[in-house]
Order: sequence, then C-alpha cells, then structure tokens
Amino acid sequence: MPPKRSYDDPCGVARALDVVGERWALLVVRELLLGPKRFGALSSGLPGMSQNVLSQRLRELSEAGIVRRRTFGPPTSSHGYELTERGRELEPILHALARWGSRIPVGSAAELSTDALMLALQTTFDPRAAGTLRARLELRIGDDRFRAEIGSGRFGISRGSAGRADAILTTGAATLRALVFGERTIADVVARGDLRIEGDRRVAARFTRCFPRPAAVRSSAAAPPAGEPRPPRSLPAPRWPEP
Repeated sequence: MPPKRSYDDPCGVARALDVVGERWALLVVRELLLGPKRFGALSSGLPGMSQNVLSQRLRELSEAGIVRRRTFGPPTSSHGYELTERGRELEPILHALARWGSRIPVGSAAELSTDALMLALQTTFDPRAAGTLRARLELRIGDDRFRAEIGSGRFGISRGSAGRADAILTTGAATLRALVFGERTIADVVARGDLRIEGDRRVAARFTRCFPRPAAVRSSAAAPPAGEPRPPRSLPAPRWPEP
C-alpha cells in the first residue's frame, strides 16, 4: 500500500485534510451520522465506491480515531462501524458543506443514498415554511426507520421508530426526494402507489413543504437563462491618434 499523502502544511485546514481529505472519507462519515451501520449497509449507501476502498477508508478513519468498530447484539452477532466522539465533531462541518454544496447545480443523475437524503432534509429545512407546525413523523424508507420532529421552528431527525407519530410515510428515497423538492405532488405519488400515508395527511402534506430547494448559484461564465438580458460586452479602450 502506498504511503498516505500529506500536505506537509502546519495550517489547521491542511492538517484536517490530512485526516479526512482522502476521496470518499467524508462520505463514509456522512453515512454514519445518524448511527452505526454494518459494512454491507455502508457499501450500499456508497455504490460508486469499491469494497476494497471502503475497507481502506474505514481502516484509516479508525486509526485517526474518527470511526470505531462495534458489535451488534442479539438476535444475531455481527460487526459494524460507528462514529467516535471525535468523529461526531464533524457533523456541523458536514452540514455546512451540504448547505454550501446544495446551491451548486446538480450534475449527476445518480440517486441520493437514504442517509444523504436525511442530511439534505436537515440542511434545507426552512423554519418560515414550517410556520407553527408541531409534529412527529416516522419515515419508512426500505428497511430504514427515521423519527422526524418539527417544532418551534426546528427540525430534528434520528434513526429509529417514532413511537406515537402524527403521520407515517412509507416510500422510497427517490420518491421522497422528488416530493420534498417539488418535483412531484402527494396526490401523484399516492395515486401511483409510490407513497403510503398513515395518520394525519395534512401533517404529512405540510411536512413535505418545509424543504424548499436552494436557488442554484450560476457560474459567472455561464450563459443567462432565455429571456434574461446578457450583460454588455466590454469594448476595447479607444486608441487615440499619436500627437
């Protein structure tokens, strides 16, 4: 295995990147933000990453004290991975990166992993859109269960059942993504059987309107949309006759 590269720079940013700057490293952390996962679940959330590279990143993150192995208890005994206390300190950093990156135009046709979608909900939640809504919902996405709570202009989400929920939404990650970001309507996804709602449908509908898609920042070199006037082209400086 080649030696790990270093920026050899005493700046704190460079030292942080020496630890988590390798390709895929922060995405592994992203997949563990809401709780521990088995290796197979981690691999499923990162389909573009080979299992060999995943093993290597987990080893590096473990050596850096960011990730640790843990044993899952009965009914079956198996191993998985979770963030350490130091690893959890990366959560606000990932939230800030997600907010910053959400304004970059999407250039990939790939689907979001379930945990990436949960991060997107956290970082696009708009208290103004939520208004006075106070509710607890359970999101059932495949085999995953998430408890989502909105109240006092705040949004929280965690892995696990919500217990007594105002509404339960059973759907897929792609459908929920399209629903909350305005690409599809509740009426459409319910009619097509892509979403099942148990409980208060009005709460479910209001929940899906709390996550407006951030406006994309257009590159200064990009052409303006049709109908928008183009900025005037700069003219060359006039050349005055020689005296």
